[in-house]
Amino acid sequence: MSNAAAASSTFAANRAAGRIELSVAARAGRTRRQKVYEDGPLRVRFPHAPSLEAVVVNTAGGIAGGDRHAIDVTAGDGATLTVTTAAAEKVYRALGDDSTISVRLEAHAGAKLSWLPQETILFDRAQLDRRIDVELAADATLLMAEAVIFGRSAMGERVEQGAFTDCWRVRRGGELVFAESVRLEGDIARSLGEPAVAAGGVAVATVLAIPGSEAAVERMRGQSFCGEVGASAWNGLAVARLCAKDGASLRRDLALVIAAFGGSLPRLWLN
Repeated sequence: MSNAAAASSTFAANRAAGRIELSVAARAGRTRRQKVYEDGPLRVRFPHAPSLEAVVVNTAGGIAGGDRHAIDVTAGDGATLTVTTAAAEKVYRALGDDSTISVRLEAHAGAKLSWLPQETILFDRAQLDRRIDVELAADATLLMAEAVIFGRSAMGERVEQGAFTDCWRVRRGGELVFAESVRLEGDIARSLGEPAVAAGGVAVATVLAIPGSEAAVERMRGQSFCGEVGASAWNGLAVARLCAKDGASLRRDLALVIAAFGGSLPRLWLN
């Protein structure tokens, strides 16, 4: 084996592979943990809260190129669960392979599942490939928010180059009801500067509510936002898109949208 091949093999062998498998069930009117599996740098903790709240912790402190994270969450019949993260997830520069995140969410009959992680922060030359797959029973409830920040503007950082792929697939009652794929590659700074992309903003987010209504969208439109926010409701779901000049502005706007869509912020968001 050549020196270059040996170095590549060693690098690959030292990449982090984290996994969480969590399932909860409703018992005697309360939601309780049923299965908790942790592997690699990923952990899940359950701080005391009025309802069950799961907090994902990455003990590695961030994600580097070649790291692979997988999170699998199931809410059983009638269960109520909110999943968040202990801090914003940082995705660092990749020297070779992409960083990958795979999220699978499942909500059974009558379950209420909220997926509300804190922001994902991409550093210059990060390469992130993320996929989120959701399976909902016909009468399950989902509130889902994902925010991405391109560089820590408060630290004077800027993302010039990199790659970001984000693929969402949501099924309800076995039917595909929401699908989208986003890809930014190469000169990300130039792309974000385009009026049809982010018009110079560096913080973006999507909020999805199922079921969602025009009434929820109207409540949202009555708010005063720091950045730009748009929303639509159709076929029993509601979607909001957010874009802001920095992470602090985006977080404030996200809190307003989540409240308008009938959700509440995890306690760690308020710290």
